[in-house]
Amino acid sequence: MNAYRTRRATSDDLAQLAGLWQAARLPAAELGKRFTDFQVAEDEQGLLAAAIGLHVEGSQGRIHSEALANPALAGDLRPVLWQRMQVVAKNHGLFRLWTEEAAAWWKEGAGFSAATAEALQRLPESYGPPQAAWLTLRLRDETLDPGLLDKALAMYREAEKGRREAFMRRGRILTLIGTVLAALFFFIAITLLFYVVKHRR
Repeated sequence: MNAYRTRRATSDDLAQLAGLWQAARLPAAELGKRFTDFQVAEDEQGLLAAAIGLHVEGSQGRIHSEALANPALAGDLRPVLWQRMQVVAKNHGLFRLWTEEAAAWWKEGAGFSAATAEALQRLPESYGPPQAAWLTLRLRDETLDPGLLDKALAMYREAEKGRREAFMRRGRILTLIGTVLAALFFFIAITLLFYVVKHRR
């Protein structure tokens, strides 16, 4: 049976988390402000054996800042945390996961692969530059992604707004031309009428 229990980190875990982050040479002060990103694995004594973050952005998630109390136990801890991550990702309705974690397990055990140029077009800007060594894993068909649908609708509305504005500009120009022509015709008509009346006398 698995000796580890996984759960979301709480403020009570901050002291232990700071120790894990410092041992892993991660920015503990910065990560402490985002402790709610983290899922943890604790042993039978309630001590944290591992922690890893999941930063959710819309329908995508970034796995980051893995920290293990004993790296020799990575083979036991990573599958446990990954199972937890999948549940959390499903609960958030995520379509794709990203990570810069360098351990080979993320490819071999979790199924991540090097991000293609096409996939990188979906990388949220807040995650970092696309030039980084990103690994990615598609969880669901992204054609159903409401975020992408919203972007497409926004682009359509913007295009429609541009067309409407162009149409209104053309309408204003045509109205101005029509007004000028009407005034010109009116002036010509008055002039002709004045001419006819004058020469009939």
